[in-house]
Amino acid sequence: MKHPLPLFTAQRTWPVLAGLLLASLFFQPIAGAGEFPAVTADGFAIPQPGREFIFPRDHGSHPEFAVEWWYITGHLTGAGDERFGFQATFFRRALKTADGTNPPPVTAFGHEQIYLAHMALVNKSTGDFRYQERLNRNGWDAASATDTLDVRNGNWSLRRMATDAPDAEAFELHATIGADIDFQLRLAPGKPPVIFGSNGVSRKAAEPSAASHYLTFPRMAVSGTLTLGEVPRTVTGEAWMDHEISSSQLGKDQVGWDWLSLQLLDGRNLMAYRMRRTDGTTDPYSTVAWVDLQNRVRHTGPDQFQWTILKRWHSPKTGADYPALVRLEAVNPATGQTEQFLVEPEVADQELAGATGGVAYWEGACTVRDGQQKLIGRAYMELTGYAASLRGKF
Repeated sequence: MKHPLPLFTAQRTWPVLAGLLLASLFFQPIAGAGEFPAVTADGFAIPQPGREFIFPRDHGSHPEFAVEWWYITGHLTGAGDERFGFQATFFRRALKTADGTNPPPVTAFGHEQIYLAHMALVNKSTGDFRYQERLNRNGWDAASATDTLDVRNGNWSLRRMATDAPDAEAFELHATIGADIDFQLRLAPGKPPVIFGSNGVSRKAAEPSAASHYLTFPRMAVSGTLTLGEVPRTVTGEAWMDHEISSSQLGKDQVGWDWLSLQLLDGRNLMAYRMRRTDGTTDPYSTVAWVDLQNRVRHTGPDQFQWTILKRWHSPKTGADYPALVRLEAVNPATGQTEQFLVEPEVADQELAGATGGVAYWEGACTVRDGQQKLIGRAYMELTGYAASLRGKF
């Protein structure tokens, strides 16, 4: 590991902080029974319809909300036949509200935020999968700016770069995995971010608090350097970047979710999330979002898509059985026709076992084919709640 982990390394402290962060990702009680109450019972903001997003400010942190994350997944090519997939995730969890109420229960530290981060790299050519997790308190070793995108955890960082054109966007990601993997990537979106959901709010469940502001760059050009061991190589590719702002994600009857980001060869992009209920059914607040060539978003609900698991993979680490081949059939709202997408992992084992964060999940690079087995795109798929029910854990 190239950079030291936190000063507070007492073993009994880590599970407490991890539990605080991860429990808040998935369940928070709401204040009041009305539609879109302003705050949760413990004083954190709930996403409100009609919010005006202003950039670069809204690329940054929103401490009035309990939970926030910046999520990048992408596909890279190097020299010759080298192909890689990568994931970079920065989580922020507030231990107390922005106005200073709700002091943190871990009073020995007295900090307002804790930060969890995940980095992963899969070598599609060799099948090798590596990942690392970090958990730090805010301060000298972790922070996130509120006026622009500038988030860091140790020597990992994601920052908005200065550009010559006033309306242009560019970001820089620097990360390591262990002592022998380093990537420094520049990410340049060709179009403005899209906003998923209805009137700026992405609902995840019947509870009004189970929602987020969901901002996404579905397709960003990537260039930079990936170093494996002592060998640097120039890489290029495409990435997908999510920024979600929330104080809760799961409803009381949900155990996890299946998520997809599809980048199709014809230039379209799709995002799908299937919220899974305790009885195994799909929650009515699940959706498929279609992003057309003009960057316009249209949503279809679960009555217009079908998620079918065709094959499973058994994890030797956690014992979880994850979907390993998925067929997504969805009605294209632009044409009214049903399209079929076969999503298959490029490497079977892309599980993050959750040693630090306490939640195991699968997140990996996939191919996308149509019903005739023709390659039509690339994807990243995230599968949670299979190793253990998220609600049951918290």
